[in-house]
Amino acid sequence: MRVFVAGVTGAIGRPLASGLRAAGHQVTGMTRSAEKARALERMGVDAVVCDVFDAAAVEQAMRAAHPEVVVHELTDLPAVFNPRRTDYTGTNRLRREGTGILVAAARAAGAHRLIAQSIAFLYAPEGGPVKDEDARPIVGAPAPFGEAMAAVLDLEQQVLHADGLHGVVLRYGYFYGPGTHFAADGSIAGEVRRRRFPVVGSGAGIFSFVHVDDAAAATVAAVERGAPGVYNIVDDDPAPTRLWLPAYAAALGAPRPLRIPTLLARLVAGRQVAESATRQRGASNQKAGRELGWRPAFPSWRQGFVSGLG
Repeated sequence: MRVFVAGVTGAIGRPLASGLRAAGHQVTGMTRSAEKARALERMGVDAVVCDVFDAAAVEQAMRAAHPEVVVHELTDLPAVFNPRRTDYTGTNRLRREGTGILVAAARAAGAHRLIAQSIAFLYAPEGGPVKDEDARPIVGAPAPFGEAMAAVLDLEQQVLHADGLHGVVLRYGYFYGPGTHFAADGSIAGEVRRRRFPVVGSGAGIFSFVHVDDAAAATVAAVERGAPGVYNIVDDDPAPTRLWLPAYAAALGAPRPLRIPTLLARLVAGRQVAESATRQRGASNQKAGRELGWRPAFPSWRQGFVSGLG
């Protein structure tokens, strides 16, 4: 199939482009960088240099590519991730305005399927520890996370209700592997090595991870099959911080993480960080396994942290 990928040079875009090519698909990748476009061409990807906010240029590029499937992987997150101070403005705009532009261009180009990146750590901290796709999302969280969450949900609604397109939303878990914040050379790894990423309170917050290569493989599966709708793309092993964080530190050769009281975390890092560390819910991948036929190569972060950090 002909597949147009917006955000093809990001952490998931690179393995996604390789996976699509290996599966026999013709891939057009959109980037703002001429240098990155040349690298894409060397991979066998047809590259177009375009800013997503230039609606006319996006439509022209997409009409020229004439894709059957459009994949939206655009984000604008900083290389150094600070959950309290991270500026989500750029990514929020991509999710709100950029999604609308991609939807319109996909329709104009005659695409029949639109797949978009979302997040699996959006479920309200209520009920059981692991959620399926029907669970209620968080609403009304404090800024900046609350604004980011509203933008995510706006993206999902635009995709799922796009007239004339089969909309698919992939709620990815926390990425790890090459090019991610959890990579061995990523910013979170640096914080863990400096013992600045502690276990907060009981450490009961549940994290669902996915290796970036597994996320790419799930996206290839969603290009090829599956009904429209929402899918959690996570590994088989949602786990509380008190378990995964010491294992991650050990995989990095870092000191064992500190433990701090929840109140101190609220004062130092803010309410949302403390909430995530102590009350966050994980996500179930059963629907993706059943309907997309996808199984992660790294079923658990327990193996992935040892051999897949990159």
